[in-house]
Amino acid sequence: MLGPTPRRLLPQLPLLRLLRLLPFICWLIAPPPAPAALAARAASPGPAGAATGAAHSAAAPAAAGGWAVGKLEAAGLSAAPLLRMEAAVRSGELVKVSGVLIARHGKLIYERYFGGNTGASLLNTRSATKTVTSMLIGIAIDHGLLRGVDAPVLPFFHDMEPVKNPDPRKQQITVEDLLTMSSALDCDDAIDASPGNEDRMHEAKDWFRFTLDLPIAAAPASHTTAGSAYGRTFRYCTAGVVLLGGVLERAAGTTVAEFARRNLFAPLGIAKAEWQLSPVGQAMTGGGLELRGRDLLALGQLYAGGGVWQGRRLVSERWARVSTAPHVRVEDQPDTEYGYLWWLHPFKSGGKTYAAYSMAGNGGNKVAVFPDLDMVVVVASTNYNARGMHQQTERILADYILPAVH
Repeated sequence: MLGPTPRRLLPQLPLLRLLRLLPFICWLIAPPPAPAALAARAASPGPAGAATGAAHSAAAPAAAGGWAVGKLEAAGLSAAPLLRMEAAVRSGELVKVSGVLIARHGKLIYERYFGGNTGASLLNTRSATKTVTSMLIGIAIDHGLLRGVDAPVLPFFHDMEPVKNPDPRKQQITVEDLLTMSSALDCDDAIDASPGNEDRMHEAKDWFRFTLDLPIAAAPASHTTAGSAYGRTFRYCTAGVVLLGGVLERAAGTTVAEFARRNLFAPLGIAKAEWQLSPVGQAMTGGGLELRGRDLLALGQLYAGGGVWQGRRLVSERWARVSTAPHVRVEDQPDTEYGYLWWLHPFKSGGKTYAAYSMAGNGGNKVAVFPDLDMVVVVASTNYNARGMHQQTERILADYILPAVH
């Protein structure tokens, strides 16, 4: 009833009175959106994030090859748990979250950035880089540049011989030993006094030589512990993954950055990648690679698709399968195994257990692939070296993202 009255009176009203009534007139013509409309806006992958004030939408069409975009509900996810997650980020209950992205059935269905980040921001996901190194090694094997994971490592570095701490067991270290964090080298990032601890590596100029010169561990981790699952013992060793970068460069005859650009990043539509380098220019294949959110999601989607991205095979089906299969048990982490630089750890939510394999890094960074759900999730955060960093990310997955699946 009130709607048409102001319109009939408009020509007869004095200008000052008209100006005073203008807000009321605008409200009548275009009332604020209903709560259901706000929820629908949140269910879209893009602009709703900007409306929250703390989150920013990521319209980055050039990133990761131009994702096909879908809707949450059409993909079988509810918006409400994700809205609660966004509220927890805004309130400070969840801290230093940079972005959260979800793809399901090959489509981007959710994308939010926080703390001033956008779709164009390069995210430093630390040791998630290690999994990219696994992908590159697999591609080199697929292309016949490496004979296989049983290839010994030392022959690739004749230019650095003689090495310190010579030992016949050093000659036996293979690519697979480094891919599974189970080489015989005395290298353990979890032990400050370990000769191969990553902090010590950063003090050296030449990271390849640093690794090659390491002594053999008192109790070698590979093939010697009969009671260990898969015949290997896990010791987290970033230096060994850096050495894999050297193997890749020597096998391919080009830099890690160029090999990755040509064989992985460009086909995925990844336009910009920032590698960290040693003082002598060696690629840090063990951490620190900076990529955009959609780029990280594309890497996970590549493996969710068995090595195929948008109809093009980039990684062999065999490598995608073998590298995400368990090869060593992580003894100090319950229900956790390790593939070829992939973490294998299920997530529990709502009384259900979901199988997953993940890229993971310091700060709580994670790219998780849930094969049974045909879903990939990126959680980027900067809780570097903070207590509970990985637990917060697991909470985001278990309390907000997995409950959204219906």
